[in-house]
Order: sequence, then structure tokens, then C-alpha cells
Amino acid sequence: MPKHGKKYVEAAKQVDSEKHYEVREALELVKELAPAKFDETVEAAVRLGVDPRHADQQVRGAVVLPHGTGKTRSVLVFAKGEKVTEAEKAGADYVGGEEMLAKIQGGWMEFDVTIATPDMMSAVGKIGRILGPRGLMPNPKTGTVTFDIARAVAEVKAGKIQYRVDKAGNIHAPIGKVSFEVEKLEENLKTLIDALIRAKPAAAKGQYLRGLVVTSTMGTGVRVNVRKFIG
Repeated sequence: MPKHGKKYVEAAKQVDSEKHYEVREALELVKELAPAKFDETVEAAVRLGVDPRHADQQVRGAVVLPHGTGKTRSVLVFAKGEKVTEAEKAGADYVGGEEMLAKIQGGWMEFDVTIATPDMMSAVGKIGRILGPRGLMPNPKTGTVTFDIARAVAEVKAGKIQYRVDKAGNIHAPIGKVSFEVEKLEENLKTLIDALIRAKPAAAKGQYLRGLVVTSTMGTGVRVNVRKFIG
């Protein structure tokens, strides 16, 4: 088992590992007990009642958090023609075509989100083996394959996050920073949960929202009572 630092151990003692806290109380604990000196990211881990082994039970999408994530994300746009200018005006950090493909194949990865126009996807597919494992491959389901480049870039800059269920049926997503007010973290969390509920696969049976834990980057996890969201 990994060894935890003294601050983590002391913080963990103040959390009842068997209790399911109400949302606000849980977030207040996460803020109060964050052990690091830097502004830690607050993350949500959601356990869903799905079997990701089946294609019809995949949960994947994107949502714009009302208060953002507190992190500036760099955006790469694959486009050509007038869409290059549109991307630049919208605030994309990097814009290009074939030359960007060569740059990435050479090892360059200085970006957090990739957006592409549909007519560029055949070219982008050539580096799918590089982008895919890193979660950077543009996808229509997350709004990152579109001709509406200005909107796509604006949403990412405003706090749009992507989510995807892992092999164990969990979703992991950032909902802000420890420095955020509790109210803002709560609104971001509710927005994420609402998006996951809307994305519920028709094939999912039984209880869908099965568990929720919030934590900071270096902090201990706090269980959350999900009944408020099931309501």
C-alpha cells in the first residue's frame, strides 16, 4: 500500500470513512482538510450502475461547469481555410493542419484539448494512436468535432470538461479548486451529476447513481450522500 504523508494521515482521522456526508458538508471538509500548500484541484469520483464492457452501457460526454475548473486549458484546433481564422479569433492556443500532425508525431504535446473540423478528421485519424490513449482524440459526442469552432473553443475556455466511464464503472472529473467558494463547488458538482443522469444509457438497469466521493488532489476522499441527486 502507498504511504501517505503526516498531513494526509491527520486529515483522514477527521473524516468518518463509513459516513455519507451531505454535499455541502463534504465539500467544506475537502476544503478544510486539503493538505498541500498549492491550490489543489477538487475532484469527484462517481460510481455508476453500468457495465462498461457492453457498448450500449458506455457513458461519455462533456459539460460546461458554470464556474469553470480554475485551470487555464490550452486548445489545439485542426482546421483549414476560413476556420483557421475563426479558431484564432476565438482564442485557440494552437491552430493548424498537416504541419501540426507532423509536430505531434515528433513528440510535441503542449495542449490540453483537441478540437477538429469534420473535414480534418481523416487526417487527424493518422495520429489516433497518439491522441487516443491520452484522451485527446476529437469526438462528436464531446463536441470537439464541429464546424462551429468559435463556440467549441469558447466552451473549453469557459470550463467545459469531458467525462468517460472507466472499466470499473466510475467517472472521474474535476469540479474546481480548493480556493473556490463552497457554493461554486456545489453548483459545479450538481451540473456534472445532472449531465451524467441525462447521459444514462437505456440499457442500464437498477440503481444508476451508486456512489460519490469528493476529494482534493492530495487530500482524503469524503463520501457523499447521493439521495439528494436521485430525489
